[in-house]
Amino acid sequence: MASFRPPFVAKGRWDADPEEAADRGTRNEHLTLLEGDEAHRRRIDLVRAIEGEVIPRLVMAHRDSQDRRRQRESAIVDLDDRTVEELTRIVLLEDDDTAWGYVQALRSQGASYESLFLDLLAPTARRLGDLWVADVCDFTEVTIGLGRLQSVLRRLSLSARERAVDRQEPGRRALLAAAPGEQHTFGVLMVAEFMRRGGWDVAGEPGLSSADIVDMVAREWFAVVGLSLYSDRSVDVVAGCIKSIRRASRNRSIGILVGGRVFAEHPELTPLVGADATAADAPRAAIQADNLLALLPMRGGAGAGDGG
Repeated sequence: MASFRPPFVAKGRWDADPEEAADRGTRNEHLTLLEGDEAHRRRIDLVRAIEGEVIPRLVMAHRDSQDRRRQRESAIVDLDDRTVEELTRIVLLEDDDTAWGYVQALRSQGASYESLFLDLLAPTARRLGDLWVADVCDFTEVTIGLGRLQSVLRRLSLSARERAVDRQEPGRRALLAAAPGEQHTFGVLMVAEFMRRGGWDVAGEPGLSSADIVDMVAREWFAVVGLSLYSDRSVDVVAGCIKSIRRASRNRSIGILVGGRVFAEHPELTPLVGADATAADAPRAAIQADNLLALLPMRGGAGAGDGG
């Protein structure tokens, strides 16, 4: 692979499942999950309240200011397909330090942390998956590349936090995990970074089982639990996990946030699995977590002081 240059692969999901087509026949079954459940209907009402009331009042001004800031910052350094292709080449062929040096150089030229996360690292992860689906790289090569990319993410996250003011507040505690059995954790790491930058105390680690997650919410108080789902085959697993979380949680009105490929493509599954909200990307996930926290008193939950 010494002369490898990633070919242009049509943009798409880096986490596309080669067996996805075989599973489409089960989708209607998933769509009827929890149908007729009274708690399900209450959660639909809550989702409507979030969409119709909370977001317009609490989020839009913040999002507008973020968009304006990103436009100004992105004008400084253009993180385009060429930079994504170069980082893809580096994580496949070079080492951790070379990849980190490349990202540091872009940062020194004026690229913002947010732009590096969203416009470089996330597209590079997708590109690695595209190369695997196109059979240009094998599973081992893509796994090594993602490992180097996660190393860059951790170092960039630490650098960003060292320069940020600590804004953690009592009650802003979240547990984030990939859905039980899932192997795709890069998106969870990205969401965790944006939530920490938003003042959240985030717990979680790769490979948590349903029992692990339920045990954590039973022992510790969390305002929000976030689950990321990649495979259609695990929709019922997520639904069962969410039911168990609500039964065991110390916070009886805990907010449940879901994300990942499945919910990005089918947001209508969100209330069907018993979740309160979904988000298409890491910044929106952080905003939705703030929304759920703001709704906690309306849901009859404990005050922020109970989360200490």
